[in-house]
Amino acid sequence: MKNIILALIVAFSFIGCSSKSDEQAANATPKLVVSKSLSELKLNDQNEKPQTISKETKIVFFSFAKPTGHICNKFLESKPANFLQEHNALYVADVSPAPSLIKKLFILPDLKKLKFPILLINNDKLSAEYSKGMNKDKIVVVHLENKKIISIENLSDEKALEKLFK
Repeated sequence: MKNIILALIVAFSFIGCSSKSDEQAANATPKLVVSKSLSELKLNDQNEKPQTISKETKIVFFSFAKPTGHICNKFLESKPANFLQEHNALYVADVSPAPSLIKKLFILPDLKKLKFPILLINNDKLSAEYSKGMNKDKIVVVHLENKKIISIENLSDEKALEKLFK
């Protein structure tokens, strides 16, 4: 009986979250649009250190789903700790869809162990703004010039990431 009640509570909490997320997504103003500036990009990294974009940043790649996050992490784990800095790049991962407890107990502690910085989208409103119009099943790569978006492309795997940085 306790398990049934617990299951119902969990189910209702997810139902409530999804409708709020759907509403935010519908009303969101997309931030990833060619010719728009990304100068407003201000996110904390996995160590809760505030990060901003610089004029030198040429590439920002986004992961909006767990599978693409694993691809990006695996790719970056095989590189030196300063790889992103040397390539004027930033990596942004959207962790907002994960339940708070899962983030707190598992996701964030695992991310803190990584040697490279990951900027985190950790709220539904920002997630909706950055992901609107994007293919969430792909790695979204934003090419910049002076903080302005000059192009956006989608990548599928580690090989494509490798090619991007060659």
